[in-house]
Amino acid sequence: MREKCLVSFDLRADFGFFKKPDYNDGLLLSYNMLHKPALLGILGAIIGLQGYDSKGVLPEYYQRLSSLPVGIAPLEGYHNRGNFEKTVVKYTNTVGYANKDGNLLIEESMLIRPAYRCYLLLDSGIEDHVRLHEYLKNGQAEYVPYLGKNEYPVWFGDTFQEYDYESFVATRNFKIDSLFIKERIIKNEKVEESYSWDMEAMLNASSFTYFERLPVGFDIELMQYEMAEFAYSDWILKAGASISNLYLLKNGEEELVVQLF
Repeated sequence: MREKCLVSFDLRADFGFFKKPDYNDGLLLSYNMLHKPALLGILGAIIGLQGYDSKGVLPEYYQRLSSLPVGIAPLEGYHNRGNFEKTVVKYTNTVGYANKDGNLLIEESMLIRPAYRCYLLLDSGIEDHVRLHEYLKNGQAEYVPYLGKNEYPVWFGDTFQEYDYESFVATRNFKIDSLFIKERIIKNEKVEESYSWDMEAMLNASSFTYFERLPVGFDIELMQYEMAEFAYSDWILKAGASISNLYLLKNGEEELVVQLF
């Protein structure tokens, strides 16, 4: 492992559920995108760190991994313009401690075939990062990782990639290949489409931008999610567009621009 190492791996599952703290008329809602606190929980399970143990105390995996820079993108072929298929399931909890007044009836949204590519900037001077590199490369895990609920196990084997990388400065038009934090109105940063008579094709063609407000960490005093506005798009953005923490990744002939946060 190099001193600083930027890697990626894929997460795929049949179903997923990333519970939102709010709900709508009794229906438990799920975030569409994998968010950083959930990803850190998966990474913690892979290397055997403890989860929630005491009320009001952040779990071990979050305390030890919260400073890890990560990037997240929905995996091509599994989403439709950033959205995953969803359905609603209804089930009954009949155990006595669930509801003193009788059976607990629950309606819950569920993602169908969610899949994500996750990017990590690992530091060989941090033991947990070294273990993550080893476990992800070898497709190993101490605990079974899952997407939000333990009945939704996730697969990540044989998808590990390592990249040459550098900080990306927007001196040319570019596209961001991951989720990114929307710091301003990105429509103003978009390169307009035009038709090339010489090439007989549209230039800078694009089709969608997806938005979602997602957790990026925890407010330690309130023990609530800290949130940020995210976007994911195939828009071509102008040179000079101001988006922070972008990296240019190279793997053979492949080049990607991703944001780590």
